[in-house]
Amino acid sequence: MKKIKSVTKALMIGLMAGGVFASCSNDDDVNTEIVSGSQAALDAACAQWKVARADWENSEAFLFGAADEYSIDPHTDTWPVDQSALAGVLRDGAVMADIENKVKQLNSGLLGYHGIEYVLYRNGNPRDINQLTDLEYKYVCAVAKDLYQATCVLQTTWDGAKSGTRYEETINYLRSHNTLNDDGDVTNEGLSYKNFGANFKNTPSADYESDLDATIQIIEGARDIISEVGGSKIGLPWSGEDASYIESPYAYNSIVDFYDNIISCQNALYGGVGATTPNKESLIYFCLNAGNANLKTQAQTVQNKMDAALKAIGSMKKPFALNYKDASAKTAIDALDELDGALDKLEKTLETYAGNSTVENQCKVINANYVDNVVVETYTSLCNNAEKLYNAIKAIKK
Repeated sequence: MKKIKSVTKALMIGLMAGGVFASCSNDDDVNTEIVSGSQAALDAACAQWKVARADWENSEAFLFGAADEYSIDPHTDTWPVDQSALAGVLRDGAVMADIENKVKQLNSGLLGYHGIEYVLYRNGNPRDINQLTDLEYKYVCAVAKDLYQATCVLQTTWDGAKSGTRYEETINYLRSHNTLNDDGDVTNEGLSYKNFGANFKNTPSADYESDLDATIQIIEGARDIISEVGGSKIGLPWSGEDASYIESPYAYNSIVDFYDNIISCQNALYGGVGATTPNKESLIYFCLNAGNANLKTQAQTVQNKMDAALKAIGSMKKPFALNYKDASAKTAIDALDELDGALDKLEKTLETYAGNSTVENQCKVINANYVDNVVVETYTSLCNNAEKLYNAIKAIKK
């Protein structure tokens, strides 16, 4: 769950109720000189934001490992944006003069996809270029560069790269960033390179006791995001518990985010990016063909509940930022609860195979395929498109 900055809650609710969002730089003491850029370039950056955003949401079934240990999840995907703190950053001449370095130590409520989204979008559309200030442009370029470097860390620490441009970006990122605390603020704890892909494929390792233990993590990673989408991303606004907890509210991208989160689970369980049926080296294929009638039935139920959850999310009333109380949100919540329940049963059955050498050997195959054809492939695309986003944002200014 992403940490919500309490100082912005009342402001966020009030702004959303009015259907508008405040400018990042509407204070009298902020330089409001408009950037010398083109609307076409800003529109192109917004389009690339959605591409890069989809890659991130397609990775949320595996937020364990690098995304967790290096605090990259909160660093790049915290919402809502801390608008008051952002105004303070833009007012601070010393920070803005060295924003590419200072951005690394800002709290997570100012960074990542949503920091970029907030600058580029208003009410579901690309922002009017005549409203974008030069300071905001400098800020969003720095945030986009930091985001790209963070995605380099995800790619290289899962594929085990020890050379090349992205490996160098990874090492520089790890040297210049620290972990975050529960409030999303930077701590004094440093970071060091670790090969998460090798630890997942070769057990026992520092992270997993056995191959089955790692395979179970595939299910738990999927269940974590299923629970978050249903219980928090959709559930908190729908229930009225927290109307400010709306993801991607400026681009009106929430429902796409939810859908892509569940696609990340389907990819993980079916063994490939874009897989609509389980491939032969996937977890679900093994469960369907292991010779255990109970396990087969449970795997089939997971498939059916996966389809139902995706259909329910795709049928939600759009945009979620304006329709979060609609009955279709509750339908999606219920479908996600059923999917989570089906995976819980499957997980419990798989756990009974602990110590079975035949199953352990098959889990090794599943895990290697998962790392190479799901995690690394997703993170490579993520890094590619984050780099394109950074370049597209830089191109806004003439």
